Amino acid sequence: MTELTLARPPAHTQRLAYLGTPEVAVEPLRALVAAGFDVAIVISGADKRRGRGSESSPSPVKAAAIEMGLPVSDQLDDVLSATVDLAVVVAYGRIIPVTILEHVPMINIHFSLLPRWRGAAPVERALLAGDTETGVSLMDIGVELDTGDVYAESRTHIADNDTLASLRERLVRMGATLLVDSLKQGLPAPRPQTGDVTYAKKISSEDLHVDWTRASSDVDRLVRLGGAWTTFRGTRLKIHEVSVASGQGAPGSVDGLVVACGEGAVELLVVQPEGKAKQDASSWKNGARVTSTDRLGQ
Repeated sequence: MTELTLARPPAHTQRLAYLGTPEVAVEPLRALVAAGFDVAIVISGADKRRGRGSESSPSPVKAAAIEMGLPVSDQLDDVLSATVDLAVVVAYGRIIPVTILEHVPMINIHFSLLPRWRGAAPVERALLAGDTETGVSLMDIGVELDTGDVYAESRTHIADNDTLASLRERLVRMGATLLVDSLKQGLPAPRPQTGDVTYAKKISSEDLHVDWTRASSDVDRLVRLGGAWTTFRGTRLKIHEVSVASGQGAPGSVDGLVVACGEGAVELLVVQPEGKAKQDASSWKNGARVTSTDRLGQ
């Protein structure tokens, strides 16, 4: 069997391709352009419906590329004819075929400290797991997902009040800086990933379903992830903000705005009843006439 030989990134580069699609991939693209790199082509996801309207719209990366006057395509094969030194990949959303990796050297910004949290949702999983530290890895792209050697990394502490939005914003900013600095200085020799491997599968709706038998710290982290929900009198209740509180009782039982957990309790601060707007929890409590006999999760 013929052994695969992937194109290797040069130590120094100037002419780039950029592959990315969502909002998190916009800032690194802007940083590269601001730093004076020649972005010969941007490859992004195809236009699609992104709201309730019938018309399709460009991805955030495509919109940014057009604004900056950069050539942009949704055809991955176009990177082959762009004559670039290197392609930078940030949340592109597609697996890169070996037939392209053999001809175009590629590096990737991954939002975790590899090999912890390989996969689609590294920021979400780090926050949900209660990790105290995470970061950004600048890595080689290999045939298997997120297994490439690491050129550089940047670390950050996960604060007790970090939300998914605040943590992601910080990591994107760190990633853009790490990328530009590494390319300006010249890519160092990469090192293999070492340590325990964990996988960050996508967050599902059921993952966001509050389990009141868990500790209050677990519930707090889930809420800070965004999209947490429970049930109240048979209808869905979204929970947007809580604070860890003292309290006890059967998991899910309500005392004022304090909900008992398997260990400790949380105080509801901002909620959203099914079919209604987001509101402060006290207004919801008064309107719903919540009593001590009510129990969330039922």
